[in-house]
Amino acid sequence: QVQLIESGGGLVQAGGSLKLSCEASGRTFSSYIMGWFRQAPGKEREFVAVMSWRGGSTFYADSVKGRFTISRDNAKNTAYLQMNSLKPEDTAVYYCAADRSPVLRTTPGRYDYWGQGTQVTVSS
Repeated sequence: QVQLIESGGGLVQAGGSLKLSCEASGRTFSSYIMGWFRQAPGKEREFVAVMSWRGGSTFYADSVKGRFTISRDNAKNTAYLQMNSLKPEDTAVYYCAADRSPVLRTTPGRYDYWGQGTQVTVSS
């Protein structure tokens, strides 16, 4: 079992930055791929970014590529999402997710563990 707790959300003006954190319980954090997803009101949950077990591989949604950076510190059991040049359309609840898959996954239904989410609001 893995429990995930996100933090770092908040209100920021367009063009600003935020860094989200996702702290995981358990001793096998390095055995999980870590993904970030977001869900805006009235919309489906969408993929944002994913990182492999040891951080060697990453993949991003086109909408955030070049602006967001996913990272992880396995010694701290924590994954991060650095968000720069934020836009109003980035406003959503952001979730981190974990899965034991050996390959990167972008589909929410393929992840076994989820955090409770953290709100990010970008004002224009």
